Amino acid sequence: MKQSLWRRGIQTGLFGLMAWPGWAAAAEFDGAQLTATWGIPFAGILLSIALMPLLTPHFWHHHYGKVAAAWSLAFLLPFAAVFGAGVAGVNLVHALLAEYIPFIILLTALFTVSGGIYIRGNLHGSPGLNTAILAIGAVLASFMGTTGASMLLIRPLIRANDNRKHVAHVVVFFIFIVSNAGGSLTPLGDPPLFLGFLKGVDFFWTVKHIFPESLFLIGSLLAIFYALDSWFYHRREELLPVDPTPDSRQIGFDGRINFALLGGVVALVLMSGIWKSPVSFNIAGTEVGLPGVLRDLGLVLITWLSLKWTPAQVHADNQFGWGPMVEVAKLFAGIFLTIIPVIAMLKAGPHGPFGAVVSAVTKPDGSPDVMMYFWITGLLSSFLDNAPTYLVFFNTAGGDPQVLMTTLAPTLAAISAGAVFMGANSYIGNAPNLMVKAIAEDRGVKMPSFFGYMLWSGGILVPLFVVMSLIWFK
Repeated sequence: MKQSLWRRGIQTGLFGLMAWPGWAAAAEFDGAQLTATWGIPFAGILLSIALMPLLTPHFWHHHYGKVAAAWSLAFLLPFAAVFGAGVAGVNLVHALLAEYIPFIILLTALFTVSGGIYIRGNLHGSPGLNTAILAIGAVLASFMGTTGASMLLIRPLIRANDNRKHVAHVVVFFIFIVSNAGGSLTPLGDPPLFLGFLKGVDFFWTVKHIFPESLFLIGSLLAIFYALDSWFYHRREELLPVDPTPDSRQIGFDGRINFALLGGVVALVLMSGIWKSPVSFNIAGTEVGLPGVLRDLGLVLITWLSLKWTPAQVHADNQFGWGPMVEVAKLFAGIFLTIIPVIAMLKAGPHGPFGAVVSAVTKPDGSPDVMMYFWITGLLSSFLDNAPTYLVFFNTAGGDPQVLMTTLAPTLAAISAGAVFMGANSYIGNAPNLMVKAIAEDRGVKMPSFFGYMLWSGGILVPLFVVMSLIWFK
């Protein structure tokens, strides 16, 4: 009897797996049939990320995963009840396999590899040196991610300036340049661009289309920083009598094997974007291509090799821990799930529940309003995390990567620039922002408050964005 039940269970499971493609074919739903209330879980999880760390930091620190799970269930259970378990299951599988899992695997690889490199020794934070570190960080950010570059450079930058009384502005500009603007040139740089890459945007498309904007913003910020840092540096009594970090260690790198592993990350992502293989696997209606599978398996291997080959002392010196990565993984699981109905409603166009949003970025003749795409994408990215915001407006503009890269190239450039650049407008606009702030405060730097930081971004970044919109996004 038990064996018969076991066989029946196996047969049922195999039948279910084989039936998935047909199940998926019947699982489409029309976003125009939804109401805006289906977007409440998505708005809820983003507002939770924005406000709960400020209002209830202790609760958030211990229960953010439960909050994300609660919002996910608040969408998934009613969705399954209304549209059926088949529709809910297929959309869940698609969100996981097509977007979330590749996204998290890449972030984990970059986080691990960068955490295995330690810059030892003590530099002396003059305006020239600080500006050079920020410029190097801007370049590195597009190749090892804003998170990777930020985690690599923020600690040596703080050590270099620990003999100065005014350091907060150094960290603020570090967030502007390294944690945000520097990641604008490749899909490796910032999560929004990697999501675009997963959607079909060419690897080198961004560097070809927003390089002038990136050069203008980063160059302007470096010039402003150098002038401001020079003013602080040459004030009387700016330097402490004794440098807290002695010059006892030679400048150098520990964990250098991770530079080679970083090259492997770049090669794998490039491979998955360039190699077009006819081999793919259909899982519940989601096409998973062979290049993507090999990329993700390779990134997992690189992550494991980095952990195995990096000396324990390097991780200890870097204070390497999984806390930030676990938080990102849990929160983005909820975001990628709850965004499903939002994307469907945006795809419904001006006659869907979010017709007002579509109309706001559309001119009367039906063409995209490039300047509005830049500003609305950017302003929402300032407070609602730039990765899901990019995804929302990518789909608002039609969601077809071939059209967006050609006919609507100015629109995609505006979305990309708005999401990446304006993630620096607040501490919650991009994941590395809060991570850098926390590290700086742990090292004794008195950072601006949430709204104090926005005074910096409002006074420095926003005027530059106005100039950029008048030159490139008009």
